[in-house]
Amino acid sequence: MPASPGLPGPDDLAWLPATVHVSHHPAILHKLALLRDVRTEPKKFRELVREISWLLGYEALADARLRDVPVRTPMEETVGDELADRIGLVPILRAGLGMLDAMLELMPTAQVWHLGLFRDERTLRPVEYYNKLPDSATVDVCLILDPMLATGGSATAAIEVLKRWGAVRIKLLNLIAAPEGIRAVTEAHPDVEVHCAAVDRQLNERGYILPGLGDAGDRQFGTGRAG
Repeated sequence: MPASPGLPGPDDLAWLPATVHVSHHPAILHKLALLRDVRTEPKKFRELVREISWLLGYEALADARLRDVPVRTPMEETVGDELADRIGLVPILRAGLGMLDAMLELMPTAQVWHLGLFRDERTLRPVEYYNKLPDSATVDVCLILDPMLATGGSATAAIEVLKRWGAVRIKLLNLIAAPEGIRAVTEAHPDVEVHCAAVDRQLNERGYILPGLGDAGDRQFGTGRAG
């Protein structure tokens, strides 16, 4: 498949570690093009974030553990499966909230824990302002939800918080990732899987992903500029 203008092609992504999974599902790629479009209004943008998140979550949880459970059909007794892993969803405020409903549809029994991190625009470093995690980990798998993996600072900080909490299996779900962010996360936490819809070209001088889609929080909630 040839590379889209401004986007890396398959050969350009050969450096990606095995823990980074970039979806090539046609439905995701179609919706991602609409998501990037500067003309896409907030209502449609939120719908697309939700739809892509559901599809990414479906792929990311393909290795969730199961256990046998007895099931009675109208015909006879049989054996089925039920989810054995306790799933935790950790949306990074505020942009990660747009991914949460889709994941709860996919895994309705999941626990939800919020982390508030914002990027200092001068230093590009994350600042934690909200954390309501309980004293110890109560889940088997944590999925961090954040539409954009830019510098990787917020993702790395969130992973560190969850590891201190006691989480062992952590996965990061992003709609779009920059090479700089992937390198930062995989170097700091090589055990954490990253699932994304696209790896873009680079960051600009302000730490925004190119070609990207602008500020995901602003575009979801109708604040600021699409940029």
